[in-house]
Amino acid sequence: MQYTWKDIEQHIAACTLCSLSRTRNRPVMGRGNCQADLMLIAEAPGGQEDQQGMPFVGRSGEILDRLLQDCGLDREEIYITNILKCHPPGNRDPKQEEKEACFPYLKYETFLLRPKMIVCLGRVAAQRIISPDFKITKQHGVFTCRKNCVLTAIYHPSAILRDPSKYEIVKKDFREIVDKLHFLQSSHE
Repeated sequence: MQYTWKDIEQHIAACTLCSLSRTRNRPVMGRGNCQADLMLIAEAPGGQEDQQGMPFVGRSGEILDRLLQDCGLDREEIYITNILKCHPPGNRDPKQEEKEACFPYLKYETFLLRPKMIVCLGRVAAQRIISPDFKITKQHGVFTCRKNCVLTAIYHPSAILRDPSKYEIVKKDFREIVDKLHFLQSSHE
């Protein structure tokens, strides 16, 4: 069966595959340009996202917007999503069964989008998408390629809230991401 964006959104809205469906306010579907070459994937929605049903609308979203702007990007040009579609209580790390329950939704989003590049925001996303033993402190900004898609990971914007000195590190990684993306776009024209 060929799913559409609307189908995925309806499935996520009605999902009860894990216990988070009982504690969420709103499920959080990915947002942005559905034809974007760049896809950002984080681990799970936070409290603000749970209230509004949109990814990256809280303080981490403000930092992400500033990073994008500093690198000449806009949210309208990219697609942002999470592995989990529901907020884990207390902002705890997602449980394995929660990640497994939501992963098909992320696979469908990725299938429909067909991005040239995926950027994992933080360790949890990188360990699920790139490699189970991914070390964000050592491997952030390192590019790898899988199935005609470039993968990399950067610190999650919430890490900058905890340690503002990471901003410059993430900004440098983002600039390299933008350069690599422009190269990928120009080589496919």
